[in-house]
Amino acid sequence: MMSLAKWKKVQITLLLGAATAMVAHAQTFTTLMEFNGVDGGGVGSQMVQGADGNIYGTTGAGANGRGSVFKLTELGWATLYSFCSLPNCADGWGPNAGLIQARDGNFYGVTTYGGSGGQNFDGGGTLFRIGAKGALTVLYNFCSQPSCADGMWPFGGLTQGSDGNLYGTTQSGGDATCNRPYGCGTVYKITLDGQFTKLHTFEFADGRGPAGNLVQGSDGNFYGTTVQGGENGDNGTIFRITPAGLLTTVHNFDNTTFYPLGLVLATDGNGYGTTGSGGPYGYGTVFKVTPNGALTTIYAFDGTTTGGGRGAGWLTQGTDGNLYGSDPGGTAQDIYGSIFSVTLDGALTSLHTFGGRRDGSRPLGLLLQDTNGSFYGAATTGGSKNYGTFFTLDVGLNPFVTLVRPAEKVGETESIIGQGFTGTTSVAFNGTSASFTVVSDTFMKAIVPSGATSGYVTVATPSGVLSSSRPFRVIP
Repeated sequence: MMSLAKWKKVQITLLLGAATAMVAHAQTFTTLMEFNGVDGGGVGSQMVQGADGNIYGTTGAGANGRGSVFKLTELGWATLYSFCSLPNCADGWGPNAGLIQARDGNFYGVTTYGGSGGQNFDGGGTLFRIGAKGALTVLYNFCSQPSCADGMWPFGGLTQGSDGNLYGTTQSGGDATCNRPYGCGTVYKITLDGQFTKLHTFEFADGRGPAGNLVQGSDGNFYGTTVQGGENGDNGTIFRITPAGLLTTVHNFDNTTFYPLGLVLATDGNGYGTTGSGGPYGYGTVFKVTPNGALTTIYAFDGTTTGGGRGAGWLTQGTDGNLYGSDPGGTAQDIYGSIFSVTLDGALTSLHTFGGRRDGSRPLGLLLQDTNGSFYGAATTGGSKNYGTFFTLDVGLNPFVTLVRPAEKVGETESIIGQGFTGTTSVAFNGTSASFTVVSDTFMKAIVPSGATSGYVTVATPSGVLSSSRPFRVIP
């Protein structure tokens, strides 16, 4: 089994030496880790590449059997924290959503269960902060208001808004007007020091059960999905919500395609996602939705690995502009799941088929594109010990840089993550030169220069010029 360090070095050497992007490239799949249950298993839906270049995330297993936070470094796999380390799981359990790294350098996440309400499902979950060395602090306990008016059981991950606050959703809770057991869920805002504000309570007609991450658009508003509810029955919605809490339903799904599982805002300005059911074959779809709510099915899953398997996962946009995702399998022709890519106009390519004990099964969650160009992900079961695997997939994409904050004002400091920064000679925001400081080989800071306009950020390193994976937006 190849180590992360060796794999990254091989990729960097090959990719930085390429003069142009390859037209075709054979996919290279490598299993980096086979979980045994104690070191992890069932990786959370969102991993993140930290400022130190390492990969951070959560798993559903661990030493206490209730989840853990991990770090994958050049030295290998390290468990930073095991949940249920406090009596009655006061620190929470079930960190299903994964992590984000905020502007302050710390990582933030949620646990779906546990907290001050108790170790069983009575506990409404927690929102926590954890440092790179594993010190964990619970910032908020859900279901701490009467009748769980603040929400309970957060399943979707966190998003840091351009105002610096964290935004997220709970799958249940809210208030009794929903007329569903446990409520229909909430949208909330919380500061980095734990000041909580509920922004919206779902009431079924505008959706119930938000499960995916919120994403912030160029208009400053947040977009998300509810798995169920809506005006067309119990089929789900797409919604827009302002930072002040004004919610608008963008689209109501119907019984032709339903159960949307989150959004990615692509570089063409549209949202893309998958539905878990419906479509002509009954296995779900890939859809596109415009800012005004016009929805188009661009691909229908057919239950086979060559046809993308089935919808039930999240999408991420790669640096080539294509969407990448995984299918959990479970059909007669798609037993263990697969990884696929799909263009924005709906052409799907199967990239890898899982084999159960061979390399894992039921891959779920967002694929993380590392700044070395490759994708990283996890299978929730399978592998030789049947606790899942951690893998990487190289499809020939070049290295790039990623921005901790996708939008900032002139004069503010932007944090940039990448590789090979030592010896960098220039940084530019859409062509306008900026002053910068190289903190380490994988992390640097740059000040948004006067006169900068929205566009891509470029970094000139000794090995070549790296571009940001997505355009940077200058806030007026």
